[in-house]
Amino acid sequence: MNKDISQAVIRRMPRYYRYLGELLDEGVERISSNELSLKMNVTASQIRQDLNNFGGFGQQGYGYNVQYLYEEIGRILGLEQRHNIIIIGVGNLGQALANYSSFEKMGFVITGLFDINPDLEGRIVGRIPVRMLRELEPFAATHKVDIAALTMPKYTADKIANRLVNLGIRAIWNFAHIDLELMDKDVVVENVHLSDSLMQLSYNMMRSQKERKKEFAKKNETSSKQ
Repeated sequence: MNKDISQAVIRRMPRYYRYLGELLDEGVERISSNELSLKMNVTASQIRQDLNNFGGFGQQGYGYNVQYLYEEIGRILGLEQRHNIIIIGVGNLGQALANYSSFEKMGFVITGLFDINPDLEGRIVGRIPVRMLRELEPFAATHKVDIAALTMPKYTADKIANRLVNLGIRAIWNFAHIDLELMDKDVVVENVHLSDSLMQLSYNMMRSQKERKKEFAKKNETSSKQ
C-alpha cells in the first residue's frame, strides 16, 4: 500500500497481533471490533480505522476471523519472512536478548554474537558462540544479516552503527542510550530507551497516586459534612 501509515498505527499493530495470538490459543474463531476493544483498551472505532489502513479485513455482521486477521497482520509486519539478527555487546542485556526464545517463533533468528571482551570469546549464549568484534566483517561477508542489535555503551554506538551500515546492514535495533546519527539515512533504526519507559512508568505511578489521594480526600470531605 502506497499511502503513508502513521507511526501511532504501526505501534499498535504488534499489540493486535499479540492479542489475536492469545485469542487463537483460547480457541476463539471470530471477534467483533467492540469485543477486541474491550480486550485491548482501544476504541472499536480506532481499531476499525487502524485496520482500514491495510484493507479492513472485517465483514459487517460477522466481525473479524481471528486466524485470518492474525495471519494478515503478521504479513503486514513482515513476520512471514525470516530475519537474521546479530547482537553486538554480550553483557547482561545482550545475553538476555540472545536467550529470549520467543524471537525465533516470530521469525527473528539470532545468528551471531559479538563483543570486545576476550573473556567472552567462544562462550555459548543461547546456542550461539560469542565472537570477537574483529570478526564482524568476515562474518557479514559470509552470512546474511538483516538486523543488528546494539547493546553497548553509548560512546561506541555511533562508530559501530556506521560500521554496520558500511557492511550493508539496513536495520539497527539500538539499545545504546543514544539516538544514532547515521551516514546513510535509508537505514531503519529503532531506538529503544529502557530508561524512558521506566520514567514514563514513574510518571504514571505518581499520577495514579495523586488521583487516589484526591479521591480519598473527596470521600473524607463528603463524610465529614454528613
